[in-house]
Amino acid sequence: MKFVERTFTNKKEILKFPDHYVNIPVTVSDQGVTPNVDGKKIVPAGTIIGGGFLADQTVQAVKATTSGTPAVSNAEGVLFDDVDVTYGPAPGAALIHGFIDLNKIPAAPTAEEQAALKQITFLK
Repeated sequence: MKFVERTFTNKKEILKFPDHYVNIPVTVSDQGVTPNVDGKKIVPAGTIIGGGFLADQTVQAVKATTSGTPAVSNAEGVLFDDVDVTYGPAPGAALIHGFIDLNKIPAAPTAEEQAALKQITFLK
């Protein structure tokens, strides 16, 4: 039997208005996630995610990318909570509608990501 040590902390809030949002369940991929100093692979809340999970629930969510000319993002949502993918893909929640506080997410979205996320508003 394998035991995993867990440390519980307060939830990181990314919302500007916490009473108005819509989330859907996703599986977050562990591909391309680098371990932190503790050896944990954590995808932080507020990460812009995509990859096709809206069209197909079996597709794992990955960090959104921008490509093409003109540039287009594959962003489909924003990761609602930190997700630990140290031991492989893990369940999470993707925010697909709501108001996000720009000061509370790891990186500001690009213009292409904002254009792709039509039902999400980013506020300071």
